[in-house]
Amino acid sequence: MAAPEPGTIESDLRAHGLELPPGHTLTTLTERPELDLLVDAHHAGLWEPFMTESEVANRMFPRAHLDWPDHQLVLLDAAGAVVATSNAMPLAWDGTDADLPASWDEQVLRSAADVDAGRAPTTLGAMLIVVGRNIRGGGLSGTMLQAMQAAGRAAGYRAVIACVRPTEKHRYPLIPIERYATWTRDDGLPFDPWIRLHVRLGGRIVRAAPHSMEIRGSAADWEAWTGLTFPDSGDYILPTATSPVAIDLERDIGVYFDQNVWVVHDLA
Repeated sequence: MAAPEPGTIESDLRAHGLELPPGHTLTTLTERPELDLLVDAHHAGLWEPFMTESEVANRMFPRAHLDWPDHQLVLLDAAGAVVATSNAMPLAWDGTDADLPASWDEQVLRSAADVDAGRAPTTLGAMLIVVGRNIRGGGLSGTMLQAMQAAGRAAGYRAVIACVRPTEKHRYPLIPIERYATWTRDDGLPFDPWIRLHVRLGGRIVRAAPHSMEIRGSAADWEAWTGLTFPDSGDYILPTATSPVAIDLERDIGVYFDQNVWVVHDLA
């Protein structure tokens, strides 16, 4: 396999411990800005419609691409197709658990506030890792997480912090995330596969984030997003949702909080 070109992100990250699967190359939106639309296409259709209606996320992902294109990583296969992506935004974090953001929403808003105020970042904040639907289970999620770690080391950051969305929590939407986060298998590793991978790659579980991402809309919005009808006010379970959506017909509002778990990867 040919060595990456000197001075590329792949060359830099390999120098900080990254290994890629044979035949794959890693780049960024700094190096390959024309991949922006292909990255959007890679993400399309992977989420239930309501998960694309976060006001904070819809404001902050364009900022991530604009302000930190070098932290938007793209993995290409031998044919040059996008097979996995990761998004991240640096932020200033003092290294204490108490200073972790309260939520995914707060994390990305802090990143934007830090860069606007000229505060020097100390940490890489993970936003999202997406592997193509047809090739999941082949280890590329771990590759992209390790790429984030290598990018954090290359930038001189203290840590990668991740408000992790558990991949199996939607199967247990009525279980509080504080309890779910403590579940383990017989071998002592976390029950949830995505949290388990973070731990295997050196992550430390800190705490649950029950109000990690907030999504609001009218009852009509939620009916359009889900295909459901809401005859009465109450809590409703949705496909792939980590918790129920609370529908209030009198106020004509539905509020959903995506439930995540804070994991810290110390890069020291």
